[in-house]
Amino acid sequence: MSEHNNEKAPYSLNSREVADATLEWLAKRGVKLEEIAELVMTLQRKYYPNLTMEECMENVKRVLSKREVQNAVLTGIQLDVLAEEGKLISPLQEMLVNDESLYGVDEILAFSIVNVYGSIGFTNYGYVDKLKPGVLERLNDKSTGETHTFLDDIVGAIAAAASSRIAHRKQAERE
Repeated sequence: MSEHNNEKAPYSLNSREVADATLEWLAKRGVKLEEIAELVMTLQRKYYPNLTMEECMENVKRVLSKREVQNAVLTGIQLDVLAEEGKLISPLQEMLVNDESLYGVDEILAFSIVNVYGSIGFTNYGYVDKLKPGVLERLNDKSTGETHTFLDDIVGAIAAAASSRIAHRKQAERE
């Protein structure tokens, strides 16, 4: 036998698996894409009165098709799940379970999503993060026993990025 048979195959990521896992885990954690599209509509209705839910949904899907968004979603959900299961080191465990107000890593992860479509996303994100409409109110409900320290910010960031994508597209249409 040659020495080459013992060599490990190089790591190769399956993009379809990552995309599928992202959608699967959002659903497992109780987030419907339609709910994110509703946040987009909340953010953009005032600026684009003819905006449809179909357009909002399409833009949510486009945001979720980006690898860096998928990476953030999977990382944040994994941390939330580990916190729920009590498997994090202390004091990180307690910070995540209690959504400690001075713990800002959840927002930092969300910013990686917001950034995908430019700085306009920051204001959209700040707005939904403060207001916590729709699905965000549910994800922030601490009485459920679930931990969504990362997921609430991730969902808000996806909506903000989709809103930014719409704003850029509509501006291009006007020009």
